[in-house]
Amino acid sequence: MKVDPLDFQAIDHVEFYVSNARQAAYFYRTTLGLVPVAYGGLETGVRDRASWFLARNHVRFLLTSPLDPHSAPEISAHIAKHGDGVRDIALRVADARAAYDEAVRRGARSVRKPQESVDANGRFVRASIATYGDTIHSFIERNEYRGSFPGFKAIESPPAVPETGIGAIDHIVGNVELGKMNEWVGFYRDVLGFSQLTHFNDKDISTDYSALMSKVMQDGTGRIKFPINEPAEGKRRSQIEEYLIHYGGPGVQHIALATKDIIATVDTLRNAGINFLRIPDTYYEELPKRVGHIDEDLRELAKRGILVDRDDEGYLLQIFSQPMQDRPTVFFEIIRRHGSRGFGVGNFKALFEALELEQARRGNL
Repeated sequence: MKVDPLDFQAIDHVEFYVSNARQAAYFYRTTLGLVPVAYGGLETGVRDRASWFLARNHVRFLLTSPLDPHSAPEISAHIAKHGDGVRDIALRVADARAAYDEAVRRGARSVRKPQESVDANGRFVRASIATYGDTIHSFIERNEYRGSFPGFKAIESPPAVPETGIGAIDHIVGNVELGKMNEWVGFYRDVLGFSQLTHFNDKDISTDYSALMSKVMQDGTGRIKFPINEPAEGKRRSQIEEYLIHYGGPGVQHIALATKDIIATVDTLRNAGINFLRIPDTYYEELPKRVGHIDEDLRELAKRGILVDRDDEGYLLQIFSQPMQDRPTVFFEIIRRHGSRGFGVGNFKALFEALELEQARRGNL
């Protein structure tokens, strides 16, 4: 049987372009509990950038900064335009050359042709294509590679990190311009072979002031899920429009991180300095009627502002952080699934109202 070259194995890592990778690494170590695994920079023979690779279970972040204004102009330009943000959602494949060739044949725009590196850790191959805005997907082939990345040195005795319970990336959400959602849905369907899991329109996701539309794309295994949002017409500026203005165009809006104990995770993250959106207390008054029995104590969820939603397959718990940088752009979601494969459609109105309170506080509603 012929193997699909775009049969993705997993999200290999997410690379952020940031203004100071060392400080960003400290932040994600002390808040999310990600362990510094490897470093690449002047000390390892890399002359144009410094990168810190952090990981915990199946969550892997690569944080990269330019070493001077001229050494890596594409990184400097990305930071100047977007601030700290996601550049690369890297996908692991069995054969990076074959995946790249097939994606380009199907219409993808090339960003980096396949590059093979062989060192003491083995063989590593990477190639990249463009997606929405300045975001890219790299195809990573590392089945024969024992290290992190070529040009990186392993951190032998990493500092201690808090136990946050974060285990995996559940999904990654992209924001695109008005009228562009279906174009990118078509890209993931026709180029990468994804299928549409679900669709939310402005009637599902709206308040009196703002709305959005969203379609969720997933790979064949269902392990890789990419919701794509676009703004919808509303009385005032929506959260998507606010993001597009301050990010300078389309990009990754948030990364959902999975945990098996959301109460413990939220407590740890909040104690470490992560601020979460607050949901009005009235949200919890009707919750038992809407979602039925859940294992967790509703009073403990209400105390922390954790949302609950149920579908035919079970229920989920979720909470959303405030932005991780001064620009109101990238943030995190913490999610715990009890069977549900949904995205909390029953929570959208309450979430939007909380987001609009934050927008109003910033003067952006």
